[in-house]
Order: sequence, then structure tokens, then C-alpha cells
Amino acid sequence: METPPPPRAVLDGGPQALWEPQPPAGALQTPERCVWPCLSILEGDSCPQGLFEAISGPPWAGPQQVLGQGSRSDLNHWSGQGVAGWPCTGPCWSRRGRPAALETVLREEAQRGFAALEDPLAALLDMLDSSRGWRGKGPSLEAWVTRELKRCLQAQLCPGPARGSPGLKQLQARAVKLLAESPPGLIEPLVSIFQLQDADRSPLLAQVHRLHQEGKFKEAIVLGAKLRLQADLDVEKMCLPLLLQDKADLVERYVDGFPDLQRRLLALMDSWCQPGFDIRVVARRYPQTTLRLERLSPRALGRQVLRLLEQHGLDPDLCPNVITQQRLAALRYLCYKRLVERSVSRESWAEHVQGLVGQDQWLQEQLLQLLTSHDNTALVAQCALDLLLPEERLPASVAAELRQLRIQERTAEAPLEDGKDDYYQLPIPREHLHFLASWEDLARHQEELLQPGQVVGMDLEWRPSFGAGGRPRASLMQVAVEGRVFLLDLPRLSSPAGGQAPQAFFRLVSRLLADPSITKLGYGLAGDLRSLGASCPALAQAEKQLRGSVDLLQVHRQMRAADRPAPGADGAAGPRGLSLLVQQVLGKPLDKAQQLSNWDRRPLCEGQLVYAAADAYCLLEVYWALCREPARFRLSGDLARSLRLGRGERAGPGELPPLQKASTSPQQVPAGEDAAPEVPARAFRVVCDSMLQGLARRLRCLGIDVLVLATGEDHRRAAEVARQEGRVILTSGLPYHKLRAQVGAGRCLSVDCSLKARQQATAVIRHFNVRVTHSDIFSRCQACNCHQYLKVSKDVMKQLVWLSGHPEGPSGTGDEAAQIEDERETGSAPEEAPGGCTYEPSCRWLEEEDLQSRVPATLGDGTRLQLSGVPAGVLRRPGLRHFYCCTGCGKVFWEGSHLGRVAENFREVLEGVPGSREPSRAPSPASSPS
Repeated sequence: METPPPPRAVLDGGPQALWEPQPPAGALQTPERCVWPCLSILEGDSCPQGLFEAISGPPWAGPQQVLGQGSRSDLNHWSGQGVAGWPCTGPCWSRRGRPAALETVLREEAQRGFAALEDPLAALLDMLDSSRGWRGKGPSLEAWVTRELKRCLQAQLCPGPARGSPGLKQLQARAVKLLAESPPGLIEPLVSIFQLQDADRSPLLAQVHRLHQEGKFKEAIVLGAKLRLQADLDVEKMCLPLLLQDKADLVERYVDGFPDLQRRLLALMDSWCQPGFDIRVVARRYPQTTLRLERLSPRALGRQVLRLLEQHGLDPDLCPNVITQQRLAALRYLCYKRLVERSVSRESWAEHVQGLVGQDQWLQEQLLQLLTSHDNTALVAQCALDLLLPEERLPASVAAELRQLRIQERTAEAPLEDGKDDYYQLPIPREHLHFLASWEDLARHQEELLQPGQVVGMDLEWRPSFGAGGRPRASLMQVAVEGRVFLLDLPRLSSPAGGQAPQAFFRLVSRLLADPSITKLGYGLAGDLRSLGASCPALAQAEKQLRGSVDLLQVHRQMRAADRPAPGADGAAGPRGLSLLVQQVLGKPLDKAQQLSNWDRRPLCEGQLVYAAADAYCLLEVYWALCREPARFRLSGDLARSLRLGRGERAGPGELPPLQKASTSPQQVPAGEDAAPEVPARAFRVVCDSMLQGLARRLRCLGIDVLVLATGEDHRRAAEVARQEGRVILTSGLPYHKLRAQVGAGRCLSVDCSLKARQQATAVIRHFNVRVTHSDIFSRCQACNCHQYLKVSKDVMKQLVWLSGHPEGPSGTGDEAAQIEDERETGSAPEEAPGGCTYEPSCRWLEEEDLQSRVPATLGDGTRLQLSGVPAGVLRRPGLRHFYCCTGCGKVFWEGSHLGRVAENFREVLEGVPGSREPSRAPSPASSPS
């Protein structure tokens, strides 16, 4: 529906032409909605009648007098609400959704009013001093006038004071006093209007310090940044409480453009990552502040520090603790690859480990502990021999084995080098591998590479990097066609910039990617193309050039989502990723021994050449096999047609073409004799490691009892809890084998981390044959796992919210969109969930004796209700009858659309789900305003 034009009177004569000194018959008498009474300071001979007079007139003045005799529907468009009257605060003064024509009229009137004032800046201060509406959150008339004055001054549409004049200094002193009470959206206009960046810094600093002392840390750092006072403030004092509150984005903006402050901030964050540091000691300095310490584990902090190091281009030596922890994590990974998976060659492993440890004695000790914790004495001795470790620092059994190795001069490595027949073998002769390192090589094979209508497999290799600095540059690009593989030497073909070889390489790759008749295969193809663009700037837009491609990673995810793993099967130490796909389709996994080798070294060894060729050629064979038998792998239709991303079209991130839908119906998964017995969702109990937070929330959402280890908590605690409480362990990565040994078969499952949380939950439910019904959904709190709620009527909830000091709910500049969205749903009643089921958990009503106190609203056991997360729009929603409060954490839920989404997402595992469903409403968790 188009917005009607503004009334003719407004466009021609302006609102002053329609001003009436007496209230018209039937005018709405609403003194409490009187508009901006403080604007009487602008009235008089110096202020022309116009917008200011209209909106500051008698309490019955409404948009009828300003906009003329339009229809009520017209007024709804202009004022943004269905009532007559212009409130001092609310959506009508928001910049969102106001018609452009009305915006123009209002601005013209504001400009005329400012131009007629002798001193607009002083008048603005008088207005702000005598009004309180602008001090709250959300849009207000005063804030709108302030922004308009800033715009007029910048456009030189009204006079302003000269820089440094005595009059300006007096106005600045008054403006500084208002900053402490100003919402974030008003600070920047005031700073600009009164040129506060150039004002005396002492009172400005005093205001910042006062806010900080009052515990208004966010307001203090925002004001300090707006006034550019960072160099005069203690960066640790300003940033520390915000880091504890998980507001790192504010801290990053605060130090942006100040390299010295960035270095000091990183040094502070790095100091929290040293071994044995307890962040709770720092948190005790802020007892009255709500902190989020769970986000400040050494691992999470380390990721932030590394990201900031790369983002600001700073020296990694600034953060020795984080770098050491990063190297320790890399050591653990390498030891796992070598001692558990045995999927890395001796030479590559020793080279990486020696580069990581160097002369660092602490890392040397950690390496010894990692090696000696493994029970394969012969393999540990071989590793000690490769690293030239001294015998006196090894356990006696390992030292004896090491001496035997030296005596016998045994250097062969049977577990790794033998058994090549157990892996996928490149099916083409060695002479059909071509290493291309010059423009002449490219020209010689260009016709084979760009043959229209063919299918090509593409892959990249780069030298592994275990230090700070982001992803390393790609070293090799593999392109496989039927019967041949071409290995493109990227360092040689991409330099020097502008040379003949780089130009020929760029043209060839661009034509290959852009030709929709050539089907490009990859496994994580988008990531490879981004790496290619980062390594070769001329191909920075390679991902956008791509036409006609198939990402087998997406196909593999569909296969895993559709296929139920056999009970007890884990694959934790088996093949992963592309190697697993090759095993599932072709029968044997890839040999990954050269995956972590040095791909920058030239010439590449024979093993590297064969490995790189196999990595690309296997894509062709997998694709052909899937095309031949799509039903065998639960893929519907013609794979070549359904997986093709179209001639010139590409699917979105993580999205598959519409014709390619994996069959995930549980009825199509055979339940063999070894199928697990059915268990109800509410009787199924699990414990997850800290890396599976998303999975834990999805399972709780379905009514499953889920405990989650705290960040940094020893994984042995999972086995202890599992034994004591009869829980199943869900884990990922390295701890799987030790945990499985402690709890027995069938009580520990390794979760595939490449799947999304929803797919992980589906796989777990199928693996353990868990029966989930609609009544199970949201029977537990996703936040704390509690299964007990209290029902609260809407009227009682309104009282509690009002008493707790949140009568307007979360609003303001940052939450304006959310508030508008809440109000948009007003008037819609809850619909039934699929199958005629609505959310009606078995719980009792909240009673007076349940509350320990009303302000703040606290239950008898000390749990405080999280009322700040209830938006005002929800409280006004007429179709909403009651709320639900979790007795464990105080989180508040209400009927919304989340139940329908959850039922739709898990329809393949829900019991008795019909084929189609309508959208429905169910509790939506309240989220605190940011």
C-alpha cells in the first residue's frame, strides 16, 4: 500500500496556516501527552509561528492542526501511530518509517525556527535543562530537534558561534553538564554542536571519571571516545570492567586509531592467559556489576587476542602467554595426529614440533608429558629418536626402547609407511601428472584445462602454520580432469606482479571459473577460492566469478544427516572430511600422511606430488560414483542435474540447490537388529564437553537432560558424572578414546564437529533411538537445564516489570528495531502448533509466597527473575495470556513462533509429525538488551 501524499495545506502554507488558537470541537483532551511544554521558551516575538508553536501549544494540539483535515488513516501514516496527538517520546520521533514528505516539511519548519532565534545553541540548552523526556531511552522530540540543529549548523543554514569565542566557552560548560545524563544517541550531536572536542579537557575528564565511579562503565567509555579523550584516560581502568561484561566490541572501538592503547590492551588481555591466572580475582573489584566470566576463558581470550593482533598488524611478541598457549595447542594436535591417528609422516611431524618448541623449556616439558602419556612405547621411542630427545628425561621403558632403536638402526615406520593398499590409490599413471610452473607450461596445457563440457576437480595446498598471522599463502593448486592432473606452482605463477606468467595464470583461472559449461568440483570450494584470492590478489574476486560448480562438502553433509550411524560407531580416530567421503563412496580413505608437510619446499617430494594429485582426482571419482547410484547414498534424483548450481547461478552459503534434498525421514533409515532400544526424551540424560554448547541447547530444546562441562574443566569430570548419574557422554576431538575406556561401549559418542548443531542433535537422537514428542519441546530451560517453570499472568508480569524499573522495556537507539518488531506483532493471537498442539507445560502459577522480594523480583531460593529481557511490545500484545519463569535461572519465556520453527527443524525425528504444518507460537526466551 502506497503512502498517501501529505495534505495540500502542509505543502503550500505549512502547519502555521492551519493553527487554531482554540481547541476544535471533539479535540482529544490529553494533557499527559502534551508535546514539549518546555518549548514555551522559544515562543514570543523572536519565534515565528510554525512547527515550534504548533507542537508546543495547548494540550489538545494534535496532528490535525499541523497536517490539516486529512482522514484518520492519513494521520496514521504521518504520525506513525493511530492516536491524535504528538507525544514527547516514542516512534513518531524515530527516524525509522517516517514518510519522506513529512520529514521534509518538519525539517523546513525546524530550519525556519532556528534561523529566527538569536542564539539557537542557548535555546537548545534551555530546552534540555527544563525537560526530562530526552533523558530516557528511545526516540524523543528533544533528540530530534538536537539532531536537526546539528544538521543546520553543518550546512551553515543558521548562525553558530565562532570557534574559541567567550560565548561558546560558556555554552560548552553548560553542555558538559548534560553529557552525563545523555543517552548514547544524543552525545554525538551535542559534541558536534558545541565543539566539545576543542573545549577545556579538565571538566570533560571529570565527567568521564564521575560516570566511571558511579559504575556507568559503558557510558563513560562512550563519552570518552566521542570526546577523543583516550590519550588522557587510563586504558586499563576504562576497558577492564567492559571486558568482564563481555563488551569487547566497545573496547575495540575505544582503542581504534590509538596504536599505543591497542598494545596496552593486548598486554592486559594476554596477562589473563598466563597459566594459573584466576579471572575471579579481578572480578572482585566490581562486586555490584553483572559480569560474564564464562566468556573469559584462556581459550576464548586467546582467540580474541590473536584476532586483534592480525587486525591491527601488531607484533606477536606483545602477547607471549597467548602465543605459548597457541603453540601448546598445536603440539597437542600434532601429537594426536602422530600418536593416535598416525596420519602424518615422521619428517613432517618432527619438523613442525621442533619449530614450535624451539628452546622454550616449558614447552619442552609439556612435549615430554604429551609423549610419555601415550602407551605405545615403541612409537614414543621413535618420536624421541626423531626429535633427538635426551634419554635421561624419558621414562625407563621408553629410554630402553630408544637405545634398542639406535643399536639396531631401525628407521622404518611400519604403521605409517606400510599398508598403502589400505588407502585410495591414484588410478592414472605417474606420467600423467603435470607440474606447471611457467607461462609456457600453461599455454601448452590450456586446451586440456579449458575443454568445454568437462568435469574438473579443484583443490589447494599450503604449508601448515601454527602461529599467529592468519591463514598462510596457498602453495599449490591442483586441477584434475579425466585421466590427468595438473599441479600449478602458485609462488612461481603469481610473481612478479604484472609479469607474463601471472597474467597467463590469471586469464586461465578466470576463464575456468567463469565457464558454466565446465563443472568445477571441490570440497569446501568457497574457502579454497577465498584462500586463492588472498594468495593471488588478481584473483580476489574468484568466488564471485564461479559459475557451474558442485561443492561435495554440502553433499557429504546431506549424506551424514540422512544416514544414521550404527550404535558404537564413532570414527573419532578414523578418516574425516574428504577422506571419510572417499571411504564411504569408493571404499578406501585417503592417505593423509603428507597433508601437514612443507608445501613451500621446492622441489616437492614424490609423496607430495602423488598426495596432491590424489586429493583432486578423487573428487572426480566420487562425483561419478554418486551420479551412477544416487539412491544408494540417499541422494534424490539425477545428481549431475540436481547438484549443479546452474548456468551462472550459485547457491547461498551453506545452501543446497532446491532439487537436491537428502532423504532424512526416519522411516527410510533401516532399524536393524542392532538398533538401540527406544528411550523417551525426558529419560535420556547426557553430559557434553564445553565445545558442544550449541548441541546442548538443541537437545535441551527437545526436553533432553543435558549437563555441560565448564570451559577449561577437566574432561575426566564427564566420565565421573556419567558413571554417577547414568549419563551418556557426547564429546568431540581428542578426549574421546580416554572417555570411552572409562565408561564402556555405547556410553560415549564422538560428535562430528563439521555438522551444524541441529544436524548433530538429529544424529544423536537417531543414534540412541530417542523418542521425541511435541510435549517434550521446551519442557526444559535451554539456558540452565532446569525443568520447572512458574506460570505468571500478563497483569502480574506488567507489575513486576514496572516495579523493577523497566516500565518501557528494552528500547533506545540500539534496540529500536526490536521494539518496533515487537509492536508490529500486536494484535496477532497465538496459533496452534503442528498437530493441534500448543505450548502448555505442566507447572503451577506464581503465588505471592513464592517471591522473596518484589524489587528486584526474586524467588524464595534467591533466583532473580530476568525481567529486563521482556520487551514492552510483548507486554502490550493482546493475544498473549501468560509468561513462564524458569525457577533455576529466572529466565522469562512467552508464547511466540519458536515452537513452530523447532518442530519444523526436527520434523524428521518428532513422533507423529504430519507432512505439512502451519506456523505456530510457543515460548520465546527473553534476551537482555545489549
